[in-house]
Formats: sequence, C-alpha cells, structure tokens
Amino acid sequence: MFRLQGSKVLAVDVTGDAVKAKNGSMVAYDGQMAFKKLSGGGEGVRGMVTRRLTGEQMTVMEVRGHGTCWFADRASEINLVGLQGDKLYVESSNLLATDAGLRTGTTFTGLRGASQGNGLFTTTVEGHGQAAITSDGPAVVLRVSAQYPLTVDPGAYIAHQGNVRQSLQSGVTFRTLLGEGGGEAFQMRFEGDGLVYVQPSERNTIAGDA
Repeated sequence: MFRLQGSKVLAVDVTGDAVKAKNGSMVAYDGQMAFKKLSGGGEGVRGMVTRRLTGEQMTVMEVRGHGTCWFADRASEINLVGLQGDKLYVESSNLLATDAGLRTGTTFTGLRGASQGNGLFTTTVEGHGQAAITSDGPAVVLRVSAQYPLTVDPGAYIAHQGNVRQSLQSGVTFRTLLGEGGGEAFQMRFEGDGLVYVQPSERNTIAGDA
C-alpha cells in the first residue's frame, strides 16, 4: 500500500480503505477520493485532553476511495516503518502518514524537553500496517540492546520501537562532556531491545539549541 518514489515522495495505493496523513501533505492524487479533516493529538477523549494540555494544533486528513495519492512534507526524507502488532513512538511533527490498520494515540513521556510544539507527549502508532515518518536528511536506525544502551541528543530524535525503556539524563549534554557548555541540559537514554530513529539535523528544543 505504501511505496516510496524517490526518497521524498510517498505513494499510497488506496483500494477502499482509508489512509491518514498530515494535513496539507498531499501533492497529487488520481482516481476517486473523498477527504475528511480530522483533529490531531490522538483519537477519543484522551486525545482531546492531550491537545488541551500541550496546545498541539496538529491536524490530520483522512483520504478514502480508489486510486493513488502522493504525499510529501517540505522535501523531507521519508522512511517506511512496518508494524506487526507492536508500537511506534514518534514525534508528532515527524509522522507523515499511517494506513488503515494502525491506531494513533498519545503517551506522556516525562519532562524530557520535547521539541517545540510537541509538549511533553509523544504520538503512538500501533497495530498491523505501515507508517511513514519524516526526517531532516536521511534517517539512521540505531539498535538498542541490553549490552549496549543508547544515548541520543533530543534534537536529533525522531522515533523508537521495540521493548525499549526511555529515560532522561538531566544536567548533561554532549557539549558539556566536551567542556563547551550550553545546549540542552539533558540527553535521552534508551535501554532494552529495539530500534531508535535519529536524523542528521538537530531541531530546536525548549531547552535551547544543540
């Protein structure tokens, strides 16, 4: 259903099912399609509460019909993630599209200094199907194992999946380790067994630049 055309355009073949995508991300379509604007931040009452707490105004569109739709987001690189009943945690600004077999929601991730506009919540995607996430530059997928925990700059973090525990290391940055000071006053640490997606470009966070 999901396929890439180049690295920056997502083609979705719709055959009666629905696909959800970031509002305004569709660049073309053919066939017979119906469009519906949805509110972001997750589904149901929990999503409504989350949007109120975080101030998120993320909007999502639902496309249903028969044909092909093409999506892109500011020439960002697009990465396909296949889910087999597991859960993907992703920054809401990096979630481009999900297919009909996946459910979206939100989860509280603690005081980790999430990206501007994302508050302290991370979007969750779970079920069986495909999701498309974006990155500023080609994403790198890093393995987390019991023997090798992973520490990530929050400005480079995109998403993670698997049996992974996420925690915050405050008062420490990559730059303070080098004696330079400044930057975020925290790092993100991942332990367990799973994958972490990072981008080669750091976004600004509420704690400052990297």
